Amino acid sequence: MADVTERMLVLLSVLQTGRAIGGDELARRLEVGPRTVRRDIDRLRRYGYPVETQPGPGGFYRLAAGRTMPPLVLDDDEAVATLLALAALAASGPAEGGIDDAATRAYGKLDQFLPTRLRPLLTAIRAGLETSPQQAPTVTAQHLSTIAEAIAHRETITFRYVDAAGNTTERRVDPYRQIHHLLRWYLMGWDTHRKDWRVFRVDRVHEPVRTGHRYPVRDLPADSASAYLRQNLRRGKEPVDLLVDAPVEHVVDALKFQDARIRSANDDRTAVGLDVDSWQWLVLILAFVDADFRIDGSEALLRSCRLFAQRLSAATDDSGTGPDSHPDKLCGWHP
Repeated sequence: MADVTERMLVLLSVLQTGRAIGGDELARRLEVGPRTVRRDIDRLRRYGYPVETQPGPGGFYRLAAGRTMPPLVLDDDEAVATLLALAALAASGPAEGGIDDAATRAYGKLDQFLPTRLRPLLTAIRAGLETSPQQAPTVTAQHLSTIAEAIAHRETITFRYVDAAGNTTERRVDPYRQIHHLLRWYLMGWDTHRKDWRVFRVDRVHEPVRTGHRYPVRDLPADSASAYLRQNLRRGKEPVDLLVDAPVEHVVDALKFQDARIRSANDDRTAVGLDVDSWQWLVLILAFVDADFRIDGSEALLRSCRLFAQRLSAATDDSGTGPDSHPDKLCGWHP
């Protein structure tokens, strides 16, 4: 990587991930030798970037956190990605004081923190971009920050929690992960009173407070917090498998708002796994697929789908053989 400016941008981009990175790995990424890496690190320090160094075996470089930093440096792709991410988050809700409101303010301020050469590009993107508002429960940046700091320090938190039925309880929780899933923020943690893992909607968390009490590390009850969340969201629902006569790209687009497990069965067909509250929800979902499909589920669910198919067919039948002519033909039909 001959261009020094390009190399410095790549080096800074790698260090800004916040993790400790070995000198050998940096040398490979920059396509230079270890001595050049050391010189580039010294150059960054002269620019004002606080780079920490751990020498010797297992040594690393790391950008120190919690100190005054020079202006943000992003390359072109990173600047575009940041602008689009802020725009998407700003479109998630209109509530004043929420994380979406903070994203809206940051969206308008980003230009001044970028190199001059990138500002026309962001101005052009902003001028030609509209986002469609997507209603989602509002959470505040303060709540997310409080929980994040508690997770980082393994610190127990307390809060009031209002469930879906409006019941309020006082909770004491060891927080482990925050998860963003289908436009909602969740907290996974160990409920110290119930002695079990729980998932909480962050928009229903009120007045989270760090207690200063450190909690022990526990093994997660699933491969990841996201996997555990999805297990909980599927609880009480009925599993359904579909085989859709359409390629994966078509099905993914049709089911983009569903927590579906989608994989290619072959070039022209797609296998889908869903968990639904009822057969009615399944019918609504399938209406958006716009392709032939087969359903594999419980006999009760299949029976309900067959009955609905008969009703739908009768409702569009103009041959005089609809439900008015044969009211007993369709079980459960009440004209």
